[in-house]
Amino acid sequence: MLTGCFVLFFGMVAACLAAGWSVAWALLGGLALFWCLGLKKGFSHRQLWEMAWIKCKKSLIVVRIILLIGAITGVWRCGGVIAYCIVRGVGLVTPGLFLAAAFVLCALFSYVLGTSYGVSSTLGVILMALARSGGVSPTVAAGVVLSGVYFGDRCSPASSAAALVAAVTETDHYRNVRLMLRTGLLPTTLTLGVYLFLSARHPMARMDEAVLSALEGRFTMTWLCLLPAIIMFVLPLLKVPIHWTILASTGAAAILAVAVQGFSPLELLSAAWGGYHPADPALSAVLSGGGITSMTASYFIVSLTGLYSGVLEGTGSLDGIHRKAEALAGRVGRFPAAIVVSILGSAVLCNQAVTSMMCQQLLGDCYEDREELAMDIENSGIMIAGLIPWSIACSIPLAMLGAGMGAIPYACLLWLTPVCYLFTKRWFYPEKAGKT
Repeated sequence: MLTGCFVLFFGMVAACLAAGWSVAWALLGGLALFWCLGLKKGFSHRQLWEMAWIKCKKSLIVVRIILLIGAITGVWRCGGVIAYCIVRGVGLVTPGLFLAAAFVLCALFSYVLGTSYGVSSTLGVILMALARSGGVSPTVAAGVVLSGVYFGDRCSPASSAAALVAAVTETDHYRNVRLMLRTGLLPTTLTLGVYLFLSARHPMARMDEAVLSALEGRFTMTWLCLLPAIIMFVLPLLKVPIHWTILASTGAAAILAVAVQGFSPLELLSAAWGGYHPADPALSAVLSGGGITSMTASYFIVSLTGLYSGVLEGTGSLDGIHRKAEALAGRVGRFPAAIVVSILGSAVLCNQAVTSMMCQQLLGDCYEDREELAMDIENSGIMIAGLIPWSIACSIPLAMLGAGMGAIPYACLLWLTPVCYLFTKRWFYPEKAGKT
């Protein structure tokens, strides 16, 4: 029965992807399937709702962050933040190194800030605007940004994902960071090499003077336009929670939009809600987008995954997988088993954090060395979740960047990390060679 539900669920996901529909429809269908499974097991509608709501309440925290991110992407456009970065940044970017430079910048910012969402919605949006204005493929550029933001999400001292892994494996967070930097050196180097090659294949063309003129004609180019970006960079370093940081940056951009760029409060609210859509075609090509409504699909995806993962967990539908996961680890090795669990966990639960906890729960008894367990989770579940199109770890950053699933193959760091670790783990744990 459970296997049949999963087959039907993945069939619905495949149908949505093939038809170009939002995967939210498949997730809604999955909720209905697993709800019926719960009823079949003897649970009442009330019991199932209570199970679902426990998880959904936690997911609403993520929804709040996404709402703020949607607003900031519209307000930043009105405040001149993105326009200023485009005009001033064009002369600083070497055309044949744009993609490689974008990866390095996103990796550095994500390492400092420790948040993939925060970097995607700010620096990522700026880089995507630069890519579009310079004729670089938005699909390739989005994949590069996705790689960069997950560099820090995996191994930053400030990353909540890395802190979660340290907590569930009962290991030292800062020692884990050092180990992650070591195990991540090879895939990061290879990723940079790929992006150097792609930079030469997709060079940034000289920006149309008409676009630059339109930007300079509509927006006042003052260094004050950098203040919202500086706020996003500095406040997390001072341990200010991300939602207050986004609010502060949005407030600064709103003041700039009204006081410096000449937008009315009504126009600003409209941009925060529905995005900025200038009438000038030259401006629209590089600045149009953002707003709370641009993230509508993401709100539904987060809420639905919270609901049906609560039903799955509460009804004990995944309990029998524990023995199968341990048996798999005994046959193929611990890390290959972690990869399989991470793929299935990310595909079913659509959540990076839940996938990490699931790896620990299903495979934790197979490990004597807790640091090895932490590294295996970091190099599998944390990265693989960003490759599953309907996972919130992938769908939300892509929505922020205004890109589709075609960007996923270009997110090289996300798939090179588990592949490289699969073949090099014995160098880090030589005493366990042949058993990993």
